[in-house]
Amino acid sequence: MSLRGTFAALGEPNYRRYFAGQAVSLAGTWMQAVAQSWLVLQLTHSGTWLGLVAAAQFLPVLLFAPYGGVLADRVDKRRMLMATQAAFGVQAVALGLLTVTGAVRLWMVVVLALLFGLTSAADNPARQAFASEMVPPHQVRNAVTLNSILVNSARAVGPAVAGILIGTVGTGICFLVNATTYAAVLGALATMDTSALRPAPQAARAPGQLREGLRYVRATPGLLVPLMMLLIVGMLAYEFAVVLPVLAHGTFHGGPGTFALIVSAMGAGAVAGGLLTAGRSATGVAPLSRAALVFGIAIAVAAAAPTLALEVVAIAAVGAASIMFLATGNSTLQLESDPRFRGRVMALWSVAFLGSTPLGGPVIGAIADWAGPRVALGVGAAACIGAGALGAVACRRMPRRGRPALAAPAVASR
Repeated sequence: MSLRGTFAALGEPNYRRYFAGQAVSLAGTWMQAVAQSWLVLQLTHSGTWLGLVAAAQFLPVLLFAPYGGVLADRVDKRRMLMATQAAFGVQAVALGLLTVTGAVRLWMVVVLALLFGLTSAADNPARQAFASEMVPPHQVRNAVTLNSILVNSARAVGPAVAGILIGTVGTGICFLVNATTYAAVLGALATMDTSALRPAPQAARAPGQLREGLRYVRATPGLLVPLMMLLIVGMLAYEFAVVLPVLAHGTFHGGPGTFALIVSAMGAGAVAGGLLTAGRSATGVAPLSRAALVFGIAIAVAAAAPTLALEVVAIAAVGAASIMFLATGNSTLQLESDPRFRGRVMALWSVAFLGSTPLGGPVIGAIADWAGPRVALGVGAAACIGAGALGAVACRRMPRRGRPALAAPAVASR
């Protein structure tokens, strides 16, 4: 695997511009995620409330992302993203001003979390599907993986900055700084060379398009099985925003700096895992099953780590395994789906991965409160291993012609 293959998608000017804008914006997003979790913990001292706020943030994704996918298949995705990113910026300003003035109350955080979720229901399907419009088909998996690396590079940087800001100037400043970062991605989207994009055919307005997309997924094992696996893992394992604050505060008796250290370690591990994954091309149920199993083992080790130092190492391994699982699942769905349905397919990805939080977040938060965050992590580990087993069984039972054991065309390494 060469560096040329690892970063192949960055050879596309539009993708390179988008990547740079997202690099700034996502660091701010992770700052806000850490600051919001810490703010809720300060207001409530409750892991259950952390789970409930997370549920409020992602409930709209569960309910409305499929409709966001229909919209993404109908309209210009670039313009749709400009609207959603601007809305995120306005919401960050509102939360920041409420916090720095001391007016913030828990119900306000919940309301803004719901608004964030509504925006995400439209943003996520369009953003996921837009990756395939900026690069040629053989670079889709590389672009998806580089996006994941970017998210997790931001997860390494954003929480560290948030920990410093929370300890020095307060939580509210994190929200206001995040608001300014949306200008970077808006600028990138506005200045793209639209003639170089590869837009999918826009679906004409017609009744029954949501049901049509659901029928398409149900009839395509290469999409249905990965979505089921993502649902299980997303609901019970990817509740780190709920578990990690309780782990830092309750288990290791730390403050915002300890929380930021743990989250940053996960991000750093994810960057390493993403770089390892970026130049590889295998997609399908079998690779996704293996990735789920490795992810589950890594979380189990993190659940058992006895000291903070070992926890940081273990959580870095969790980050590396998580990016391999997500990149494989995301690119499998992108490459297996018909371009006409890609927005609706990626909307179901959002439902499975993000929209499941309202179901799993409160459950994992309650487990973290009553039995401890280590047990909550153990439940996530079991979910990953179970999803891996489900994928392995499904892969053996699918007719050979229906198995999504495809590999994206390899990027030439010179």
